[in-house]
Amino acid sequence: MSHPAQPMYEPFAAEFEAHAYDSAYNAHYDRPAVLDLLGDVTGARVLDAGCGPGLYAEELLARGAVVTAFDASPEMVRLAERRLGTRADLRVWDLERPLTWLPDATQDLVLLALVIHHVDDRPAALAELHRVLRPGGHLVVSTTHPTSDWLLTGGGYFDRVPVEEVWQTRWRVRYWRQPLQAWCREFTDAGFLIERLVEPRPAETMAARYPEVSEKLARSPGFIAFRLLRP
Repeated sequence: MSHPAQPMYEPFAAEFEAHAYDSAYNAHYDRPAVLDLLGDVTGARVLDAGCGPGLYAEELLARGAVVTAFDASPEMVRLAERRLGTRADLRVWDLERPLTWLPDATQDLVLLALVIHHVDDRPAALAELHRVLRPGGHLVVSTTHPTSDWLLTGGGYFDRVPVEEVWQTRWRVRYWRQPLQAWCREFTDAGFLIERLVEPRPAETMAARYPEVSEKLARSPGFIAFRLLRP
C-alpha cells in the first residue's frame, strides 16, 4: 500500500478532535474500554502511540500516569500540545519508523488505540513496542472488529486486504482488515501473550447521547480490544 504525501489524519485533524471529543464510537465506546483495560496507571510510564489530539493522554494524566506520546500528524501533535501543555512528552513520529528515541524496557504500559489497522508494517511496529516495554509490562490495543469489517466491506471473512473509504463525508482513510486469527498471530509472533480479549459494550453514557448507536452496539460489536503481556 503506498503512503500519502502527508499523514492520513493531517487534513482533518481539527475536525477529528471536535468529533472524537464526544462521539459515540470514540468517547462512549473505545475510550472507556481501553482505559479500563489499562487499569490503575498511577505513577506508571505510559506510551500513547498514535496519540491523535491527546484525548486519551489527557485522561491518563488525570489518572496519575507519566505520559509520553507521539503521532505522525504534526497538526495532531499541535492539538495535543494545546490540550496537554507541558504535562506530557510529545513529539511528531511515525509508528512505521523505529522508535530510536526510546530506550529498551522504559515503559510500563503502551496504548495503541484505533491505530494498528492503519499501520502497514505491523510486525516491525509491534516489535518496537515490545522492545520499549519492560518485562511484565502491557500493550493495550484496540481496532475495528473483524466481523464488523467483513459485514461492512463484503468479500470473504478471511481476506487480508487494505480498505480505502471516506468517513464523515470527506475524511479519506485507509486501513487493513483481516480475520481475528491473523491479529492474534501478529501479536504472538511479536512476543506478546494475549492476557485479555474484550468486545466492548457501549458505556452507559452512550444511551442518553446516542440511543440508536447504543442499541446497535449492544447487539453487535464495532471494535475489539486486547491486553497483551510482554513476558
